[in-house]
Amino acid sequence: MAKKPPSDRTRGASGATLRELHERVKRNRQREDAAGKQQNKLAHPQNRWQRAVRYNWDKNRGRG
Repeated sequence: MAKKPPSDRTRGASGATLRELHERVKRNRQREDAAGKQQNKLAHPQNRWQRAVRYNWDKNRGRG
């Protein structure tokens, strides 16, 4: 049986190691989460009634 190479040496499609790809994805995810939190602070919070109406509206239009 062939021995598997360590994950630090395995290369992805871009030529980067899997560890480097993992770190890039982790940083991008943190940046996107931080940007999303800022956008959500600007939006008005929906109450329970508004969420129920939006849910039913989307469901009847075939989006849910």
